[in-house]
Amino acid sequence: MVDAHPTAKGKPQAPPPALSVLNREVVACTLCTRLVAYREQVAREKRRAYLTWDYWGKPVPGFGDPAARVLLLGLAPGAHGSNRTGRPFTGDASGNFMYPILHEAGFASQPTATDRNDGLTLKDAYITAAVRCAPPDNKPTPEEIARCAPYLDREIAALPNLRVVVALGRIGFEAYLNYLRRRGLITTKKPYPFAHGARYKMPDGRILLASYHPSNQNTQTGKLTRPMFLKVFRDAAGLAGA
Repeated sequence: MVDAHPTAKGKPQAPPPALSVLNREVVACTLCTRLVAYREQVAREKRRAYLTWDYWGKPVPGFGDPAARVLLLGLAPGAHGSNRTGRPFTGDASGNFMYPILHEAGFASQPTATDRNDGLTLKDAYITAAVRCAPPDNKPTPEEIARCAPYLDREIAALPNLRVVVALGRIGFEAYLNYLRRRGLITTKKPYPFAHGARYKMPDGRILLASYHPSNQNTQTGKLTRPMFLKVFRDAAGLAGA
């Protein structure tokens, strides 16, 4: 269910009108020819482990609590994760690493995320990405990021309670800084270097927290450990007043 958010009991409910309209527009988007071709190719050819799956194969809308005080801003859907399941960080190694930590930190109702109908709900958190389509090699172009930026602007505007933005990786971090530049709140990104655990009070009144992305590359090499990631979300909960 693309434009529904579960209640605390796991039953869908309609999101606020602005998010509902935005999510429908996101799912219907065909602005980036390269990404459309790639996401649909992956959905047709599939991975052997998921041959019986009906892949999502479309742009992936944001997911979570419309009253969230914490926004998680990632890179893009994984080819056989979100592009398969239709929900951010669901069904891949990144989500398998992240959701148990969100659960421990009090943001997720359960530690597992397998599909859109698995009963998972988020409390006080909303998850989105800089790019809504799976890109080849997990590398969107600057032009593709720019085409998706208006969706991010509208999404943030539709989440009025946000106090903390957790940027998952450098591209998510840059996406939030670019959002502030578009709004005229900053003129340069130089005062805000990316580093895991970095914390900045931004001109919009929100706190920007930086984290390494929970990609397999980072978690399997030890660049990002469970204690490191858990600390980010405990800090986010404290700063948000959760």
